[in-house]
Amino acid sequence: MNNRYIIFHKPYGVLSQFTQESPKHITLKEYIDVPDVYAVGRLDWDSEGLLLLTNDGQLQHRLSHPRFGHQRTYWAQVERIPDIDAIHQLQNGVEIQDYRTRPAQVRLLLEEPSVVQRIPPIRFRKSIPTAWLEMTLTEGKNRQVRRMTAAVGFPTLRLIRISIGNIQLDDLAPGQWRELTPLEVTRLNHLSER
Repeated sequence: MNNRYIIFHKPYGVLSQFTQESPKHITLKEYIDVPDVYAVGRLDWDSEGLLLLTNDGQLQHRLSHPRFGHQRTYWAQVERIPDIDAIHQLQNGVEIQDYRTRPAQVRLLLEEPSVVQRIPPIRFRKSIPTAWLEMTLTEGKNRQVRRMTAAVGFPTLRLIRISIGNIQLDDLAPGQWRELTPLEVTRLNHLSER
């Protein structure tokens, strides 16, 4: 069996699995008609962006195992404008539940990134501004970005994963997928060997 490597731009409201848990859930099955591929890691139903799928079990294990700690980059639209103190806390690690996050690369984006309007749109409050953070993590705890921004007082309203290692979402539209190029697969394998 040949290995398949796919990136998918997961839209908001889609589960990162092929099995439907209830009739109201939309799954990957609605978008991807490739047999025997599975998501590497996951994005919650209310998160968007880059999802990697493969039937390469070894790669899937290496990319999912915390020991390998590869980078994942997200754009997080947060409520209010984070100050320098909040940014430093996120960079140095914060307590979420009974766990301290690893240091992360975090920066306030000075301009709103060029992203497709989400359906449904985020809640809008005239009196409360929003800002975008770019956050690069090397771990993937459950709802980690959302818990981190909430811990420093800036709840996440929208979350988009834009890269896994050197694999970029780029201009892939929500709901679209493509096969990785041979060069991307090679880079992905090198990433998971570190």
